[in-house]
Amino acid sequence: MSRIGNKAITIPAGVEVTVSEGNEVTVKGPKGTLTRQFNPILEISQDAGVIHVKRPNDEKHVKQLHGTTRALLHNMVVGVSEGFKKELTIEGIGYRAAMEGNTLKLLMGYSHPVTFVAEEGLKIEVPKQTEIVVSGIDKQRVGELAANIRAVRKPEPYKGKGIAYKGEHIRRKEGKTAGK
Repeated sequence: MSRIGNKAITIPAGVEVTVSEGNEVTVKGPKGTLTRQFNPILEISQDAGVIHVKRPNDEKHVKQLHGTTRALLHNMVVGVSEGFKKELTIEGIGYRAAMEGNTLKLLMGYSHPVTFVAEEGLKIEVPKQTEIVVSGIDKQRVGELAANIRAVRKPEPYKGKGIAYKGEHIRRKEGKTAGK
């Protein structure tokens, strides 16, 4: 049973939602526009600044689709009104990041720098050499780019060196003990 799917989505001021045939939803807001095609089994309705997602029956896959559809719609509304951002921190001597135009250049102890180009709709910022901020209106794309940047050098458990999300807890291990 989907409890998330039953919750109504309130549309904030300045956001316009259009539901067309075949459950194609377009959300326009101050930060941009997002369009997504949803499964036609579900009924997406809009009235008085509120969006409701209704399911036709209680089959398991329909229940799963119900909650997922509602969550994706909510993320679209939040994305065009507020936006999403992921913050990463770099730990380790000699590890650093820099922006060259719209290209992120990471020096992570490899023989060559690792580069990432900011796609359209995503923004990469480097306030300090050891901090990276990825922002945009599409939650999935922001999270995916941040995960790809983190995968360049994941934090290791002994010294904590690498790229981690801001506030992420890195489980530390005790090293070898010499001469027991």
